[in-house]
Amino acid sequence: MARTVKPLTSTQVANAKPGTGKTPTRLYDGNGLYLEISPQGAKFWRMKYTLDKVERRMGLGAYPAVSLATARAEADKKRTLIAKGIDPVQQKRTDQNARIEAAGSTFELVAREWHAKMCATWKPSQAKTVMGRLEYNVFPFIGKLPVADVGKAHAMDIVNRIAKRNKPETERRVLSNLLQVLAYASKTLRIERVPFASVDIGISPVKKSSHAALTSPDEVVALMRAIHAYTGSGVVRYALQLAMLTAVRPGELRHAEWSEIDLDAARWMIPGDKMKGGADHLVPLSVQAIDILREVYAITGRGKYVFPSARTPNGSRAMSDNAILSALRRMDYTSDQMTGHGVRAIFRTLGDEVLGLRVEWLEMQLAHAVKDVHGTAYNRTKFLTERTAMMQTWADYLDSLRTGKPMAEADKLHQFKRTA
Repeated sequence: MARTVKPLTSTQVANAKPGTGKTPTRLYDGNGLYLEISPQGAKFWRMKYTLDKVERRMGLGAYPAVSLATARAEADKKRTLIAKGIDPVQQKRTDQNARIEAAGSTFELVAREWHAKMCATWKPSQAKTVMGRLEYNVFPFIGKLPVADVGKAHAMDIVNRIAKRNKPETERRVLSNLLQVLAYASKTLRIERVPFASVDIGISPVKKSSHAALTSPDEVVALMRAIHAYTGSGVVRYALQLAMLTAVRPGELRHAEWSEIDLDAARWMIPGDKMKGGADHLVPLSVQAIDILREVYAITGRGKYVFPSARTPNGSRAMSDNAILSALRRMDYTSDQMTGHGVRAIFRTLGDEVLGLRVEWLEMQLAHAVKDVHGTAYNRTKFLTERTAMMQTWADYLDSLRTGKPMAEADKLHQFKRTA
């Protein structure tokens, strides 16, 4: 005997709370209609039905945009179709396709049009990142919808999906891009207005934290020895060694191209479109860095990238960020102890606190914005002679830590002191 379901009341629906687990909570109204509450508190009307002996489900909208009475009325309409042997889900798709054909504007089409126009003002890396963000987080869920049908409930659903992955910064960026696409749709008369604002969508707070890094010489001794003893990929080991010797960002290291490096002049010119600040950055290379690059060249020199992905035999793709992180984990460094970006913090901290190197030159080497006493930004090629000697001193210092031998010509360090 089937269990009788007591119909819901408007008060029950309004006061319904999510459960304590990670799975949605369901409140049944009867005849297949039920309210589903996500762990984050979003409420959606859904309907269960059987057609051709197959149980199916479909959504009827989000509460409170769709009230209890409206959800029941919509469910009645769907049951009328089912009684005629018509699948309401398929009918919905047919109706959507008709609207799309008439309007010629799905969310994905409008988003790609917006993206193409914005590419003229973006770096190639930013354009790639934004499109990847949309393709992964947005298009699979609302890409085929008419842009005029996209509303707050869709945005909440997308944000909640990302929240389950514990990516608060991604939530913020995806929502921003979604709103930018809708603003473009309004500007091009696809929709009358943007139907909601970012403040209408609850996103998780972003916790600010520094990149994990080692900050004492003894810790760096262990790290340098672990890197040199690394038995995984030789190319990854070289990448880790060069990271320590240059203090560049992980992305700049992984995407280094042989065409950017002059081994004879001991210079690496990173083009502005790869830099966070957008300006070209000249990196002096120590003797140790050149030795490493010459060894790497024998392995990867026929390809485009200095450190190519192991999954592309022709070297057409750069090494993934995960390759560096995986190597650190294999060396027993947790994410709380060390990251690829933490190398820069090591250089900045020990260069200042242990070696007493000129802070503004350390900052210039890190490609940070540096201004002189007159408020004028330093040219990053300025003091190149001094920075070249400084990076050689840094390389010699790392060698001394790893080998336990004193630095050669240590008396020359005075020229880099803050008092210089």
